[in-house]
Amino acid sequence: MDAAAADAYLARIGATRPASPDAEALRGLHLSHLHSVPFENLSIHLGEEIVLAEQPLLEKIVRARRGGFCYELNGAFALLLSALGYEVELFSARVFGPDGLGIPYDHLALRVQTPNGPWLADVGFGRNSHYPLRWDSRDEQADPSGVFRIEQTSEGDLDILRDGEPQYRLEQRPRAHADFEVGCWWHQTSPKSPFTQSLVCSRLTGNGRVTLSGRTLVTTGADGARDERQVGEDEVLAVYREHFGIVLDREPEVGEAGRGTGTR
Repeated sequence: MDAAAADAYLARIGATRPASPDAEALRGLHLSHLHSVPFENLSIHLGEEIVLAEQPLLEKIVRARRGGFCYELNGAFALLLSALGYEVELFSARVFGPDGLGIPYDHLALRVQTPNGPWLADVGFGRNSHYPLRWDSRDEQADPSGVFRIEQTSEGDLDILRDGEPQYRLEQRPRAHADFEVGCWWHQTSPKSPFTQSLVCSRLTGNGRVTLSGRTLVTTGADGARDERQVGEDEVLAVYREHFGIVLDREPEVGEAGRGTGTR
């Protein structure tokens, strides 16, 4: 990513170029990204191609002002951080679900090295920590989203826990973007993938979170207060535009999964 592309990305998330690639700047960039770029799976249900390469990612997230899911969001964030001088590595994780761990390459997360140590950065996991977590700490780490802890398993992997509940299991082996293509394709096409079965668009706000799940708009306050309402067919596109900055020419519909030919 060149300097102009990095500046455009920073403008997209409402951030300024940091003076140095340190932990404090990383915290600010992480939070700005969560506030500005929604977690969404709309491409699957619009039949859009998803490509894990620099230019397509920047075209979608920066120029088209869209969001994405883990492979796109963390993949693009890694490009930005690298352009700003951070040392960034990609890691594979398997998400804990009702039936246990998900598939290999189920999730992509980042290890970011700073002068005072490594951090786990993840702007692609829905309700996750607002700020990066210290990678090499096994203590509890307080965050506005909860209390997080990183535990090492007997096999040498890392379990990420939120309020005592395991979220995902990280392998401690750096990967490349191309390594995630098969898992990404599976999540776009498999009837077992949660992403093919539902529509979600969610963004952290200054005082909570706003989520459009199908046609259900959920607004959550910082105190946990929850407001939920059904959105009419004639409102859907306006809600995407107003709450997420996403401009669409038609409403995505569950059932179009797999029509795109790219990868997540």
